[in-house]
Amino acid sequence: MNLRFGLLWPFRNPSFNRVPWQDLYRNHMDLIVDSEAMGYDNAWLTEHHFVDDGYSPSLLPIAAGIATRTTRIRIGTFLILLPLHNPVRVAEDTATVDLLSNGRFDLGVGLGYRRKEFADQGISHTERGARLNEGIALIQRLLADEEVTFDGKFSKLREIRIVPPAVQRPHPPIWIGALAPKAIERAAKMGFHFQVVGPPSLVEHYDNCLVAAGRNPQEYSTAQLRWVHVAKSRAQAWETCAQSLHYTASCYAKWFSEANDKPGDDQAVHGIPSVDEIIAKQEFDVFGEPALVGTPNDVREMIADYVKRGRVTHLVCGMAMSGLDPQHIRNSMEMFAKDVIPAFRK
Repeated sequence: MNLRFGLLWPFRNPSFNRVPWQDLYRNHMDLIVDSEAMGYDNAWLTEHHFVDDGYSPSLLPIAAGIATRTTRIRIGTFLILLPLHNPVRVAEDTATVDLLSNGRFDLGVGLGYRRKEFADQGISHTERGARLNEGIALIQRLLADEEVTFDGKFSKLREIRIVPPAVQRPHPPIWIGALAPKAIERAAKMGFHFQVVGPPSLVEHYDNCLVAAGRNPQEYSTAQLRWVHVAKSRAQAWETCAQSLHYTASCYAKWFSEANDKPGDDQAVHGIPSVDEIIAKQEFDVFGEPALVGTPNDVREMIADYVKRGRVTHLVCGMAMSGLDPQHIRNSMEMFAKDVIPAFRK
């Protein structure tokens, strides 16, 4: 197995450790450049809107910035909230980033779930699925250099071909992030790669859906997000990242609770331990999986266990945690690259 390792870059700047915005962006862009030199395979970007900590709302300009400062690392979105965007704009921007990066861009899209992001822009969250289905089918055709005429519910296009086209053929890799069984089935049917937030058992369902659609699972990638921090001692690792982990988990829990998309989501905010409790227990679950925090040896063992439980091709490491000092992020990146990644390379 040759697992690919990438880092997630949310560009979040929470009040408990706020720095000037331009410093945050400069520091994180420098860290992304450093990650390429350290041997990471992917830089993944993630989107939300109207969040006090600035959770990155504008991914394709960031992707273009990374493209001009790197030469090897692949750049991807994990993920763009497609129902909030114009599909033609996404296709044109994707093609442009693919050109700037010389064919190193991956487009990941998903439904979104935060009610506020939809309601505040006058978009009904009940239309999410229909908007995603229509939008991604259009984007796939546009990126494949087709001339598209289309009369849909949300888009009316007449003889549109995007110029200049993307570098990658038939189009840049397209990924869909999904949790609900129906959404996973849709991704498999359309032949898209799968971005996972949750247990590896979701991949089993995706693979079964690929087979049912006459596709070979070995030809499709699955990227899983895990929160990661590595230090010389387990105690030091937990002390350094506990506040950032607690903050991140609390934000997501609040958003899941407000969305209440599936049974139990409304209880997401209950039972999150305090920062002191996280440090004392030296364990913490995010999205139903333990955070990968500890020494390089601890983290190697946890990743080995994870990949045994399901098919993983790309590990997306949430190492640039909200509010974490750039030096702590860099130290963790270096240690992980030196002492963890080689164990999973052929």
